[in-house]
Amino acid sequence: MDERTMRVPAPIKVIGVGGGGCNAVRRMLKKATPGVQYIVCNTDIKSLDSCPTDILSVQIGEHLTRGFGAGGDVRVGEKAAEEGRFLLKRALKDAELVFITAGMGGGTGTGAAPVVAQITKESHALVIGVVTTPFSFEGKRRFSLALSGVRRLRPEVDNLIIIHNDRLLQFVEQNSPTGHAFAVADEAVSEGILAVSSLINVPGEINVDLADVKSVMGIPGGALMAIGKADAQSRYPAQEAAEQAISNPLLDIDIKGAKGVLFNFSGGPDLTLGEVNDAANLIAREVHPDCTMFFGMSTPSEEMRNSVKLTLVATGINPALPSNWLAEMGETIKEVLTGERRYRR
Repeated sequence: MDERTMRVPAPIKVIGVGGGGCNAVRRMLKKATPGVQYIVCNTDIKSLDSCPTDILSVQIGEHLTRGFGAGGDVRVGEKAAEEGRFLLKRALKDAELVFITAGMGGGTGTGAAPVVAQITKESHALVIGVVTTPFSFEGKRRFSLALSGVRRLRPEVDNLIIIHNDRLLQFVEQNSPTGHAFAVADEAVSEGILAVSSLINVPGEINVDLADVKSVMGIPGGALMAIGKADAQSRYPAQEAAEQAISNPLLDIDIKGAKGVLFNFSGGPDLTLGEVNDAANLIAREVHPDCTMFFGMSTPSEEMRNSVKLTLVATGINPALPSNWLAEMGETIKEVLTGERRYRR
């Protein structure tokens, strides 16, 4: 059994489930945010052994899989999480906000993530799922498993953010190794989660607290996390950063009509409140008229002089869907991804 020493309880916890989730958490640790505890759980003992000691590792399905992974079997992943329920419950206790990240389509991530979410909800934490879907080159079977995983996970979380890996290919050179595409996917997941964690735990001129984040992330519907950046070459860097975040090319989702928005600006001492106000108005024009909005402004940093970074979270959105998903699976996929079926009686 591989369960490393428990750390001081943190109000925010991030748990990676399965191989994809573990990879994303390892990447997050390179830019770790204070006050966040990082956890990984997997059936594959080799994957856990490769994690730094700063990460709490929990082996699930020790007797079921004997440390050899789920072999792509979703049912094995689910049973492994049930077997490890006590360890997972202990690892996730005392959290107020928990991010669950996994790659949909494999055995452990797809099967175990919904169980991990159930366990987390028992502690009354706000639970946000951040998952990736397979690249097209991974095949139809893996895609079908991913869809079933999304269907099972959605009712167990307060909000679910889906990153479609095919959308990431535009940021990868055509001749790049396959492994680089997966690294880009891990980076997209880790950047989004780290951004939200930083909003809460890094002090600023105008602060966004955990209650603000919980009120926005608790709004049902599609969700979006985005980051926009601009430098001195732009005449209006704050507005350019806002436009970049709104366009959000990674997530196949549009901010229009969002019912909840939380955003934070960080920049150098040259960033003015007027610039922030103009950019905020740009965002406000895109969302629902009755949208709940919170914004923060980080303490000016000399390192960011002549540059601006905007972190944005939006919820209560009706997601757009990739055309290849609709072509493969038909219109019923919309019910799964947007949660429409969940609310039918």
